[in-house]
Amino acid sequence: MTVDARTAARRPIHWAVGGALVVATALVPSAESAAAEQKSEVALRYACPLPSGTEEVDVVVSAVLPTTARTGEEIRPEKVSVEVGLPATSLTRFRDLDAATLAATARLTVRNAVGDTAADASWQELTAEPVPLPEPGEGEGGLPLAATGEVPTVAFGTPGRATLTPAELALSLSSRTADGEPTTPPGLDVSCEPVPGQESELAAVDIRGDEDPASPAPTPGGSDPAPEPTPGRPAEGLPPSARDRIDDLTEKRLDALEDDPGSCPIEIPPEWVMTTAETYAAGYANAAKLNGAAALGPAFMKVVLNKRYINDSCASTVDVSSEVNFDYQGKRQLPPTKATFLSYGFMPTTATMTLEQVGPPAAIHTHTVTNTPTYPEETTVTAQLVMRLSDVEVNGVPLDVGPDCRTERPFEQVLRGYGQSYPPAGYLVAYGGTLTGYAHIPPFTDCGADEDLDPIFTAAISSAGKKADNYAKMTQAPLCVATNPEGPDCPPRKPKPEK
Repeated sequence: MTVDARTAARRPIHWAVGGALVVATALVPSAESAAAEQKSEVALRYACPLPSGTEEVDVVVSAVLPTTARTGEEIRPEKVSVEVGLPATSLTRFRDLDAATLAATARLTVRNAVGDTAADASWQELTAEPVPLPEPGEGEGGLPLAATGEVPTVAFGTPGRATLTPAELALSLSSRTADGEPTTPPGLDVSCEPVPGQESELAAVDIRGDEDPASPAPTPGGSDPAPEPTPGRPAEGLPPSARDRIDDLTEKRLDALEDDPGSCPIEIPPEWVMTTAETYAAGYANAAKLNGAAALGPAFMKVVLNKRYINDSCASTVDVSSEVNFDYQGKRQLPPTKATFLSYGFMPTTATMTLEQVGPPAAIHTHTVTNTPTYPEETTVTAQLVMRLSDVEVNGVPLDVGPDCRTERPFEQVLRGYGQSYPPAGYLVAYGGTLTGYAHIPPFTDCGADEDLDPIFTAAISSAGKKADNYAKMTQAPLCVATNPEGPDCPPRKPKPEK
């Protein structure tokens, strides 16, 4: 059967890609955003065992934090910086190695506390770019190294004044010659302690409970006001009747095929339209059992577009099937997520969660209606995932979960997005937007090196099969399509997730 060129010309190709596929976990906090921010900074002195002896080092820690948050709400420190001023006397050792530059990686322990409860978070992999070593006698201020990077989130389960206070500081100093080669030895590891007697609080955040004082009072007669909509639900680009219209058109298609069998649909050969693309997605996924959510991504995705392209002139629809794989350091997974939270308001916990994609590539299906002026579009993305847990600490004590703590079987994650092309609104596959859905987390297996921890994680994380247990919302960036590498969306950008 030949393709109707006139019909194809009237109906533009809709590049199809789904957003990232995510699941909820109880080991990271929720995703509400704060209304106001504060730039916080504290200047401290640390005692550091350097080659010149134990010296006091000036350290300035800064970050942007919200001024208020709700219980269970995610707090993500932004614009984090740890500036370390190495004294001039400590640089002799590196000059003796013929070093020309000095760089550093910093790991800062931060005590998160509310009331009598506290948990230590590790701000790791903060990096300071190489800085030229000053010549002997050149200035007296030593050498400043400013380490920056992304740090774990934190949430507090009880209301009150929550504080973030820097504690131990570990530095990994690396030196290179003028030729850019590592010196011998190539570096130095230093563990520093805060000098006692300092006011070391970095910031305070007002944690409010679920009962907001600003909430409206009960209405006369004793009836309470209607509850607010659940935060984080998607603002879809189509009215609620859109999906009903799509279902109605599907029925019309079946009727049309009965009247004129074989006249449609028309399947366009994939070699005509198939191409590849790249994009990022980032977002959040709720865990109902702990009233929290995971901040996920940004996840890099490799996409194969239009593996099937069916133009159904009977029903005035276009159906496109595509595929997507996550890619993190060559592995089919999302970036590992590490966070600190106060579970149930009293048990400080940190953990790393990794979502691995298993089985075939994620299946993407886009359904577009072409006989209406708006061109409504629905996209469904389905993938198989496994959740792994590692680096778990409870109340500051490591919990050895072993090397293979995971869900006992893969689980299916489905996300959907709705939009329209004219005028552009909601989720459009070429331009991105938000996708939402639910997932059921299976029980855990092989958790615990010396004892069976499967029941603990199953009780804390696994859902009971109700779709409302694990609501996910992801934001996809526009596609960078291989056929248009010089386009405005290439290279692909990392989106800002919606909360």
